[in-house]
Amino acid sequence: MELNTIERDDIGAAAEDLVVLPAATRKVFVKTYGCQMNVYDSQRMTDALAIDGYAATDAIGEADLVLLNTCHIREKAAEKVYSELGRIRELKAERAKAGREMLVGVAGCVAQAEGAEIIRRSPLVDLVIGPQTYHRLPGVLAKARSGEKIVETDYAVEDKFEHLPQPKRAELIRRGVTAFLTVQEGCDKFCTFCVVPYTRGSEVSRPVAQIVAEAERLADAGVREVTLLGQNVNAWHGRGEDSEEWGLGRLLFRLAEIPGLARLRYTTSHPRDMDDELIAAHRDLPALMPYLHLPVQSGSDRILKAMNRRHMAKDYLTLIDRIRAARNDIALSGDFIVGFPGETEADFEATMQLVEDVNYASAFSFKYSPRPGTPGAEMNDQVPEAVKDERLQRLQALLLKQQQHFGASLVGKTIDTLIEKPGRQAGQKVGRSPWLQPVIVDEKAGEIGDIIRVRITKTGYNSLFAELA
Repeated sequence: MELNTIERDDIGAAAEDLVVLPAATRKVFVKTYGCQMNVYDSQRMTDALAIDGYAATDAIGEADLVLLNTCHIREKAAEKVYSELGRIRELKAERAKAGREMLVGVAGCVAQAEGAEIIRRSPLVDLVIGPQTYHRLPGVLAKARSGEKIVETDYAVEDKFEHLPQPKRAELIRRGVTAFLTVQEGCDKFCTFCVVPYTRGSEVSRPVAQIVAEAERLADAGVREVTLLGQNVNAWHGRGEDSEEWGLGRLLFRLAEIPGLARLRYTTSHPRDMDDELIAAHRDLPALMPYLHLPVQSGSDRILKAMNRRHMAKDYLTLIDRIRAARNDIALSGDFIVGFPGETEADFEATMQLVEDVNYASAFSFKYSPRPGTPGAEMNDQVPEAVKDERLQRLQALLLKQQQHFGASLVGKTIDTLIEKPGRQAGQKVGRSPWLQPVIVDEKAGEIGDIIRVRITKTGYNSLFAELA
């Protein structure tokens, strides 16, 4: 959809007076909000823009194009975007006075949800593009540079991944030794608190050949660890290299065959899609790290039903037992929402009991906040903010205690660590444990990309300290 009426921001210069730089000298600044998938999407948008002559920059002041890649999951997400646009307005005005063009775009889930409303509220925005159509960015930008205000949020009928250009090897090397790789998008679960089915659409799985080709390019550029991404990643069922339908477990085994690729992870999962083949992969595949993010949201069956999770607390606990029986050193992570409409103190205590029963290594917890257009926003018996605050503090105190206990349990143990980057302090490097914690080691312990054996000597607030074993 296009907005064909050309609006002009009050920036002190007419569009025809601005200097439009040659393609080879343009720069793009991308600000990413939210989840790992948005990080991946931002990288692929940068890749798509590279063929249009845009080089990425970390300095917004020198950008000819500013893109906000937005997330709609957290509270007041849209208002944060409008606040950021207010700050960009001043920058765009300064650039216009100097005779320099600056295009502004909003991408991602807020773009999908708000659409043309973004341009109505913030006329400085030149283009709005949803998460399923960012492969069309070069064409959208060409129209925007001519003065049109563009809204591109229709769900694409084509496979966007087939239309995205591949980043150059040098660019992949620059990004480091760990990488995200989207294999699945969208969700068919329709949890009553969640906007994802409305902003990302229904579940779509990429074919195996496409995933393997991207993973091979990453490995060739020195990537040692890949995290497979999806809104509901363990629902992935893609066309295999034998033309049969594969599940995520089989895909993981295939990716483990790629030379140089030493570690595999995946996120985010739904308990109802944790099948036998995937559990067996945790048992039998050394490359699959012993860490699983498996959100449950609540320990109350009544609230789980209201959330439309379509499982009960005992189903989740039984599943955890099966996973731990397959891999006894696995660490569990989860998501929790407190204060969902109708949640009583007894419901909350059921959540606390589930947390006690599982004993998480890490977790994310949030107060419920209504999302426009979701069933939860229309429910009666909304929980007062003060009650949500108090419950969240209690839950987070318990989760922090468990996280610290897990870290302390590793002291004295010898583990493998992937060295990722230089440390913040001189003389240090930072690695990643099998359980996703940062590991601080001496800079002489190894080179970036090495997997080394270390002995954990002590714990920090969110990290581990280690010496060569």
